[in-house]
Amino acid sequence: MQSFINRQLDFMGKRRLAFIASGVMLLVSIVALLVNGLNLGLDFTGGTLVEVRYATAPALASVREALEAAGFQDVAVQTFGASTEVLIRLQQAFDAGVGDQVVDLLNQGGASVDLVRAEFVGAQVGDQLRDQSGMGMLVALGIVMLYVAFRFQYKFALGALLALVHDVVIVIGAFALFGFEFDLTVLAAVLAVIGYSLNDTIVVYDRIRENIRKSRIDDMPAIFNEAINQTLSRTLATSGTTLLVLLALLILGGDMIHYFAVALIIGIAVGTFSSIYVAAALLLPLKLSREDLIPARKEDPEAEELP
Repeated sequence: MQSFINRQLDFMGKRRLAFIASGVMLLVSIVALLVNGLNLGLDFTGGTLVEVRYATAPALASVREALEAAGFQDVAVQTFGASTEVLIRLQQAFDAGVGDQVVDLLNQGGASVDLVRAEFVGAQVGDQLRDQSGMGMLVALGIVMLYVAFRFQYKFALGALLALVHDVVIVIGAFALFGFEFDLTVLAAVLAVIGYSLNDTIVVYDRIRENIRKSRIDDMPAIFNEAINQTLSRTLATSGTTLLVLLALLILGGDMIHYFAVALIIGIAVGTFSSIYVAAALLLPLKLSREDLIPARKEDPEAEELP
C-alpha cells in the first residue's frame, strides 16, 4: 500500500486519452438531452399527489401495475417514511374524488388501504425554483471564475469554469440518458456537485501553483504530475469516504432521496476525474507558464553599476 501511495503516476502523459473520454461523455450527454430530454418530476410539471396507508407493506411494482391497468398514466409510486406509507404521483389534472378512486382500486386486491391525503401539486413553485436555481448557478459560476482569477490567474479560472460546466452537463446528461426522474432534490444535488468539484479543483490548483514557484524547471507536465500525485491520497480519501456515505443513502435512504444519491455519486466520480483531466490538464493547452505566476524582475541599471 505504501509503495502505491509513493508511486508517481504519469497523469499528464494520458491526458489525450482522457480528453477523448471526456469528449465522448459530453457528446453522449448533449445528444441525450436533445433527443430524450429530462424526465421532469411533479415539482416541475405539476400533477396529483395521493398518499395512502397500507396495513402491511405492499409491493410497489404491483401498486403501479394496478393503477396503470386502471387507466392512470405517468404513475410514480414510492414509500414515504414507513414501508406501509405509499406516495402516489399522477401527472394529470386534479380531481376531488381521485383519492377515493385510488383507494377503492387498491382495496379490490384484498389489501387494507386508507387514504391519508390527496392534493394538487402546482408547477408554479417548481418553475420559480428552477429559474432561480438556474440563475443562481450562473451567478455562482461567474463568482467562482472571478475568485479563481483573483486568487490564482485567469487561465486557472478558465480551466475551473470548464471543469464545472463539464461536470454539470454530464450529470444532467446521465439523467436524460437513463430516464431518471429529475426533481428539486436532484437539482440540489447538481448544485452540491459544483461545490464539491470546485473544492477538489482548488486543492490541485494550489499545489500546482506552489510547485511552479518552487521548481527550477520549466517542464509543466512534470510539475503537474508531481502536484497531482501529492494531492492524490487526499483526493482518494475524500472521494472514497463520501461515496461510502452516498452508497448507504442509495441503499437505505428510500425512494425519496434515491436519485439525489445517484446524482451525487455520478457527480463526485466525474468531479474527481475533471479536477485532474479537465481543470489541471487544460492548463497545458492554455500555455500556463512560470511567468504567469512569477512576474519578471525588472533590472536596475544603478544596481549593476555598483562595485
